[in-house]
Amino acid sequence: MSGHSKWHTIKHKKGALDAKRGKLFTKLIKELTVAARTGGGDVEANARLRKAVSDAKAGNMPNDTIDRAIKRGTGEIEGVSYEEITYEGYGPAGVAVMIEAMTDNRNRTVAEIRHILSKNGGNLGEAGSVGWMFEKKGYIVVDKSARSEDELFEIVTDAGAEDLRDDEDVYEVITSPTDFDAVLTAVKNAGIEPQVAEVEMIPQNYIKLEGADATQMIKLMESLEDNDDVQKVSANFDMDEDDMQG
Repeated sequence: MSGHSKWHTIKHKKGALDAKRGKLFTKLIKELTVAARTGGGDVEANARLRKAVSDAKAGNMPNDTIDRAIKRGTGEIEGVSYEEITYEGYGPAGVAVMIEAMTDNRNRTVAEIRHILSKNGGNLGEAGSVGWMFEKKGYIVVDKSARSEDELFEIVTDAGAEDLRDDEDVYEVITSPTDFDAVLTAVKNAGIEPQVAEVEMIPQNYIKLEGADATQMIKLMESLEDNDDVQKVSANFDMDEDDMQG
């Protein structure tokens, strides 16, 4: 099982880390606001906003909170302006880390991220230092009990998916960012509720961690994702399930 889907799975089992810590709404509101600012407030015409609204509803966000976030993005009501920044760095044992953030204070965010990395066996890198090891892809994880491989392959490839990977007890569906919305819609229209559905940075290869490095990497991932300005973290580590459970 790839480190990528394994990290998602373990977070899923832990009960959605940031939801448990009451941070989910903060991150969802930022995404709604930025999605509306960059692509307009029409949910039907803006795939990124449509995904953000779907995520917000799945997180039980009230409709009026969703509407206010969208209106702040379109400028209909005043609000904080968030900037999207991607930071690149390293974790324990040279693991490459990509950190996608949204912030209203770039200096505060970079200082906090630098501190989290250095405290957990890593360091902040220059722009471009690790980005070449990742590709931006649509990433959908489906439990094997949902459909047979042949059925799922037909559903997702007809909708434009690039690849379907067999990964122990799940299937990973890989799409281009532009085809993600169509493939996700096809999956849901088939009555399948994916475990994970995101456009994110997918590593091209993985570094196997164990022991102290594995423990420190988990602490680093959790500390980064616990930061209010951090939206997504991708890293090219893999580890055994026992190490992942901590």
